[in-house]
Amino acid sequence: MRSAARYSLNLMWCLAVAAGVARAQTSPPAGTLQVPSAPSHAQPVKPPVAAPRVAVHKTGSSKPPVVPPHGPTHPQKPVAAAVQPPAAVTPPIAAQTGAPAEAKAAQAEKLTDPEKPEGVAAKLPRFASLRSDDVNMRAGPGTRYRIDWVYKRRDLPVEIEREFDVWRWVRDADGIQGWVNQATLTGRRSFIVQNTDATLRSDPSDTAAAIAILKPGVIGRIRSCPTGTGWCNVQAGSYRGYLRRGQFWGAFPDEAITP
Repeated sequence: MRSAARYSLNLMWCLAVAAGVARAQTSPPAGTLQVPSAPSHAQPVKPPVAAPRVAVHKTGSSKPPVVPPHGPTHPQKPVAAAVQPPAAVTPPIAAQTGAPAEAKAAQAEKLTDPEKPEGVAAKLPRFASLRSDDVNMRAGPGTRYRIDWVYKRRDLPVEIEREFDVWRWVRDADGIQGWVNQATLTGRRSFIVQNTDATLRSDPSDTAAAIAILKPGVIGRIRSCPTGTGWCNVQAGSYRGYLRRGQFWGAFPDEAITP
């Protein structure tokens, strides 16, 4: 009996030692963070997918800016037009409306046609532009004639069709005609957009990138127009590019304009 009891104690001790060794082999070292294992039914975690790369400054990806007209383009009726006496009896009074601008006519006579670009032959018709924001259009070639219209837009293009002394018979883009003093014109070439929007492009091609959309009434300057091409290099405000000749008024077909 005593031998059987001793055998049982030895067997239990051996089992306890074996269990301790097994735990020691499977347990993490002291101080190690134990992460619980994921359940068998959990889905594998996929790595994050990188965001797609989009070109920020891709050509043609953004809409071009729209340039609105920045001043009145149509002439106005003079305030005192209703009380002005007939042109036949109106004396040439120096203090008459618009006289300050026309008083420069005497100085203009000393110049060689200030409305003509330097080196350009005197020919009719030709284009010019208004020198200031206050230009009178009269019924006849002289200050004694009544003022029919007053222009309030500098750089507005006009077409000169006749000449008399220092006076010029001009026509604007709307077809309004009359006499203006030579001193109120300049030979700087300009243009005006009419009827529909005009697309200013980076190159003289319909497929070139659009720089800006010019609304009807926008006035700009013509930098150059090569002969034999339907495009002109122009500037409208801070935007420079190319316009088709048919998109603006201010140049003759196939006219060569040099800087």
